[in-house]
Amino acid sequence: MDAGLVSAAQAVEHYEIARYGTLARWAGELGLKDAQKLLLTTLQEETKTAEALTALAEGSLNSAARAA
Repeated sequence: MDAGLVSAAQAVEHYEIARYGTLARWAGELGLKDAQKLLLTTLQEETKTAEALTALAEGSLNSAARAA
């Protein structure tokens, strides 16, 4: 169950990464530098969260799920 929850959370993070990346790019194209900076900061936070979830899954959850 834990592996399934992490998997669902990873899907959400990947969606958010795609959205924030797109919005940051658009903000840059439109010359909205303040908005772009905030969006890029949020994108970095989402990327770190996705990496942490992957480390959690690869560290113990996936092997525990296989053993269950």
